[in-house]
Amino acid sequence: MAADIVTRVVRSLQDIDVSAWDALIDGADNPFVEHAFLSLLEESGSLGEAWRPRFVVAERGGALVGATPAYLRSDSYGEFIFDWQFAKAAERFGVRYYPKLTVAVPFTPATGPRLWRAKDDDEALPALLAGLARLERDERCSSTHVLFCDDGTGALIAGSTHGYVRRASLQFHWHNDGYATFDDFLSRLDHSARKQIKRERRRVVEAGLTVEVRQAHEVPTSWWPRLYALYAGIYDRKWGRPYLTPAFFDGIARALPERGLVAVARDRSRPADDDVVAMTLSFEKGKHCYGRHWGTDVDVPGLHFELCYYALIERAIARGQTLVEAGAQGEHKLKRGYLPTITHSVHRFANDAFGGVVARFFRDEAVAVNDERAALMEHSPFRATSTPTAG
Repeated sequence: MAADIVTRVVRSLQDIDVSAWDALIDGADNPFVEHAFLSLLEESGSLGEAWRPRFVVAERGGALVGATPAYLRSDSYGEFIFDWQFAKAAERFGVRYYPKLTVAVPFTPATGPRLWRAKDDDEALPALLAGLARLERDERCSSTHVLFCDDGTGALIAGSTHGYVRRASLQFHWHNDGYATFDDFLSRLDHSARKQIKRERRRVVEAGLTVEVRQAHEVPTSWWPRLYALYAGIYDRKWGRPYLTPAFFDGIARALPERGLVAVARDRSRPADDDVVAMTLSFEKGKHCYGRHWGTDVDVPGLHFELCYYALIERAIARGQTLVEAGAQGEHKLKRGYLPTITHSVHRFANDAFGGVVARFFRDEAVAVNDERAALMEHSPFRATSTPTAG
């Protein structure tokens, strides 16, 4: 008779075997759920006090058969499934909203596995959900939120006995429809979109900038402080304190040599040790690429679109990748070939009455999100016969 599954809470990935963890997500084209990425967030101090690890693991006979990246939260920064209105509503409802439990990859609004289990162990998922429920109770959390899960996992969790409800959100993703070249991609677009993209790319060249895309292990060591400074500068000007630390950037080449991806714009009129004027930090695995962070200290029309969208699309086509995700929000992505895509999360609330109110809101919101997606698709930049399949 097979041994029973036991769940426990682990507060650091350093206490979980790398190979056992990664074996559970074998085959997932998602770099963010690998031990290396999550460990680097932890080791670099990027989590701070805002994301307190509470990994739930399921073991059978001492062997890891399931795991989920859970964090104890006292705010909602860096989640990108926005719930500020629920925190305010909870206060009016007489319910304490924080702390809460969040199952996600910190600072990373990218769809991927969230509760992973051994392929031949059907009991692991129920065990993980039961473990999350106990953790929520033990930490006196108001709720548990599983963010940016895939559609199938969302359906399984919502269909469990633990009272989760689904929420729909909208992002913009690029899908490879078998393009042979970037020009082939452009040929599928309508005249207006094609002309705009060519103009934006041309402006970067006319500004005297050259663009390079390199994997992390190809990036000169001297560039990493510069890349961090460009990244942090955007936050200084727009959003306040940056999420990631200099130590995270310094560790990318070591921890994520083939997952990290850097696109840079270089101004050759500058000294060679100071010619990087803009960058994007992305991550890739297998058939998927995920654009994440951007920074610049020059004002060049079209440069943001070149580094954040077009350079990644061009690389994806060349490497046969099927998906490029470019982060949260941004209707401006539509005209650049990124189509509106439904993303999924599931949520449960300890207070049944408050949870019922939120569930009704989610149902109404889902109708609005699907209507919005349909309306956006009417403005697709693709010619009628050339629109790729989107989520």
